[in-house]
Amino acid sequence: MKISPLQITTRSTFRDVSTLHISSPEFETNGFIPSRFTCDGANVNPPLDIVDIPAVTKSLALIMEDPDAPIRPWVHWLAWNMPVAHHIKEDTLFKEQGINDFRENRYGGPCPPYGVHRYFFKVYALDVQLTLTPRTDRKDLERAMDGHILAYGELVGKYMRR
Repeated sequence: MKISPLQITTRSTFRDVSTLHISSPEFETNGFIPSRFTCDGANVNPPLDIVDIPAVTKSLALIMEDPDAPIRPWVHWLAWNMPVAHHIKEDTLFKEQGINDFRENRYGGPCPPYGVHRYFFKVYALDVQLTLTPRTDRKDLERAMDGHILAYGELVGKYMRR
């Protein structure tokens, strides 16, 4: 299945990209994220599994965001130049991470102010390593990835505070 980069989040690239299949051993697609991966728990990233990474991939990038937040979308995690691997371990600290909407260069777990929110873990296979600074935000990362996305996939989890 081919996905247009317009469906991904980048704007000006029109080449087709292939699909990555993203899952987690901790929750199912559209299932509830366990509290240890949230502000109510240890606030560490959940493990992610990535399938169908193109052989020519040079790096992976990740954006985690909450489209249901009052300030939309609320960015929880940005990372790039991630090793090309089929598994991201729980509580991973990547060398190159951008600034999230908590104003931190790290994973910031779900912490919705009210109701059930959805959290999108978006993974991109890129044909390059990116040169970005720790002050990089989501828009900067999307601009840098534009034209370099080989494949894309996402996993959606939900969370509601008790």
